[in-house]
Amino acid sequence: MTSNITSITSELLLRNVRRPADTGLVDIRIADGRILSIGRQQPAGPDVTSIDGGGGLLLPGLVDSHCHVDKTFWGGPWVAHTAGPSVAERIADERERRFKVGYPSVERTTALLKQMSLCGTTHIRTHTDVDPDVGLRGIETVQAAAGSLGGIIDVQQVAFPQQGLVSRPGTASLLKDAVKMGAKAIGGVDPAGLDRDPLGQLDAIFDIADSTGCEVDIHLHDPGELGVWQIWRIIERTRSLGMEGKVSIGHAFCWAAMSPEIESSLLDALAKAGITFTTAAVFSRPVLPVRTFNNRGITLGCGNDGVRDLWSPYGNGDMLERAMFLAYRSDLRKDEDIEVALNCATYNGAKILRLEDYGMDEGCKADLVVVPARNVAEAVVMHPARSLVFKNGKVVAGAGAGN
Repeated sequence: MTSNITSITSELLLRNVRRPADTGLVDIRIADGRILSIGRQQPAGPDVTSIDGGGGLLLPGLVDSHCHVDKTFWGGPWVAHTAGPSVAERIADERERRFKVGYPSVERTTALLKQMSLCGTTHIRTHTDVDPDVGLRGIETVQAAAGSLGGIIDVQQVAFPQQGLVSRPGTASLLKDAVKMGAKAIGGVDPAGLDRDPLGQLDAIFDIADSTGCEVDIHLHDPGELGVWQIWRIIERTRSLGMEGKVSIGHAFCWAAMSPEIESSLLDALAKAGITFTTAAVFSRPVLPVRTFNNRGITLGCGNDGVRDLWSPYGNGDMLERAMFLAYRSDLRKDEDIEVALNCATYNGAKILRLEDYGMDEGCKADLVVVPARNVAEAVVMHPARSLVFKNGKVVAGAGAGN
C-alpha cells in the first residue's frame, strides 16, 4: 500500500547520522532512490526534503536470508503448538493441520511483511511450500502479499518441497512451474533423512536449477556424518554444473560434530565452490561457526526461520534481534565480534541474495535504517525500535513515515 510510504520531493537530505566507521555525524543526500553524496553539514535547497536522524546509527537495510513467511500466523488468532520435537514430527503435524488453520493466508503474510519492514528489513528470501496438496498457492500468496505493499520490502521466493520431493510424485514439476512464476531458487530438505534418497533428491534439484538457470537453497537438518556426506555431494554438483556462487545451505546442523581435519578440508572446498550458508540460531540447535566462517571467507547469512507458525510459536521478524541471538549463542562479546554477527543480517545476506549496489556508499541504493544507538554492538544488544527505515530512498517506517 503506497500510503505507507512518505511522499517527499525528488531529493532528500538525511541529516545527523553516523555510519559505523564514521568518527562524527554526517548527512546523506538521496536522489532517485540512491545515495547521491555523503558529507558534513550539506546545504539543503528549497526543493530538498530534510529529515533529522537525531544522531542515530545508520545501517544498510537488514536482510533476512532464511524465512518462511507463507506459514505465519502473524496478525491472526493464536494457534497452539502441538507438534513433536523431531523434524519428521513437525513436518507430519504441519501436513495434517495447515489447511485447517487457514494456510496459506495473504492477510497474515502481508501482516508479517509489514512487521519486518517496521523492524528495518528491506530484503528477504523466503522458502515457500510447494507440493501436490498445496500446489502453487503458497507462491501466489506471497506474491500477492508482497505486491500489495507498494515496494516497502523486496521478496525473493525459494520453491520449497517441505513435504519431500522424490517421495512426493508431481513435486518436481510444480517446482519448475514455480520458477516460471518467478521463484528465485529451488529448495530442498534433508535429501537423506526425509526422502531417503539423497542422490535422487539432489539430482532432481540441480537438474531443475541447471535447466532453468535458477539458484539452489537447501535445508539440511541431517546430523553427523550423514549430513557432512551430503554437503560433499552438494559441492560436487555445484562445481560440475558451474553453479559457483548460486548455491546456499541452510542450518547444516551436522557441522557441530565435525572434526577439525574434516572441517578444514570442507571449508577449502566450500570456498572454491562459492557455497554460502544461513543459520537461524534457534532454540538449542547447533549454530554455524560465525568466527570460523568469517576468517575462512565463507559467507554466512541469518534469518528468522519460521515466525509464529506450526513449527514454533516464537518470533517477531526483527533481524536486529536475530543478530543478537546469533551473537549470544556464538559467545560473541567484543564489539568487533558482534559486528561480524550483524554482517550476517546485512552484507552477507545481501551476497546470498545477490543484491546489486547494496550498502551505504555513494551510488548504493538507499535502503537504509536508522537505529537510536551509539555503535553496532549497542544496536544489536539492545535492538531498540527503529527511528527511520528507508526503502528506495523513501521513508517507509519510523518517525517520518506518516503512518
